[in-house]
Amino acid sequence: MLDRGELKDWFHSSEIWIEATVAGLGFYLFTVHTATTGERSFLNRGLLTSANFVAGTLLMFCGGLIQTGTLALLPTMLQTLMNYPALTTGLVTMPRGVGSMAAMFLVAPLITRVDNRLLILFGFLLTAVSMWQMSCFSLEMGMAPVIISGLLQGFGLGCTQVPLNIIALSTLPLHVLTQGTAIRSLMRNLGGSLGISILVATLAENTQIVHARLVEGLRPDNPLAQAPFLAAPFSLSTPSGMAALNAEVTRQAAMVAYIDDFKLIMLIALASIPLLLLLRGARRQPPPTKAIATAAADD
Repeated sequence: MLDRGELKDWFHSSEIWIEATVAGLGFYLFTVHTATTGERSFLNRGLLTSANFVAGTLLMFCGGLIQTGTLALLPTMLQTLMNYPALTTGLVTMPRGVGSMAAMFLVAPLITRVDNRLLILFGFLLTAVSMWQMSCFSLEMGMAPVIISGLLQGFGLGCTQVPLNIIALSTLPLHVLTQGTAIRSLMRNLGGSLGISILVATLAENTQIVHARLVEGLRPDNPLAQAPFLAAPFSLSTPSGMAALNAEVTRQAAMVAYIDDFKLIMLIALASIPLLLLLRGARRQPPPTKAIATAAADD
């Protein structure tokens, strides 16, 4: 529904109504099954009694949305709007992985010395800072802002992975630990999937809105839409000039839409921080190997 909603004009389409109905029915059945079934339930209700697990899983959901959503937007922006070759796009986005790997090495010895909630707070704040920097992108920028923001975001999200795993799993009984780990991974992937759908739909919608507003000023009675202000190859009097003008307006509108998406991701990162108030500090002990291995595998 989220993937095809923008294409089908949302609830003006019968297809979207059908998909929304199926999704709503599935969620209702899942809720009733979980609430009324005992040990055979798909989701063990004991997991929902742990505030650490619930809050940690929601934070994982937001982290997956932020990371996967950004990775879905950035390469297309660089290639379609700034004409970066595929190789260059890969190279300028690589620092994100470098930052995440560096954070793993630096956070590991701090887990038993620093309150894990502080590490998570630092990670989400640094992620929000990187998204704020990305919301300042422009079509005239060089590679440096992309590299720096990617490094900051990778380091910030890397600081949250292991502490979140430890806190979320620390209060679970052993007999539900495996299921808790699986649900945590599922929610992270679900956050990424929903994030891509929502951000791409928002991108398409905002591009259309901004394009319509920019075109309002491109009319013959506007002095700024005439020479010498409107230089070649742009023109309102020739087909080729109008085609070039429309292409540039679309490019500018798309950039504004990308910036709006980056602002939205920044707000999601900031809105996730209050969930830390629900977490209780894990007992100071050597970090569980399973939690660290799971976080490393996710990254």
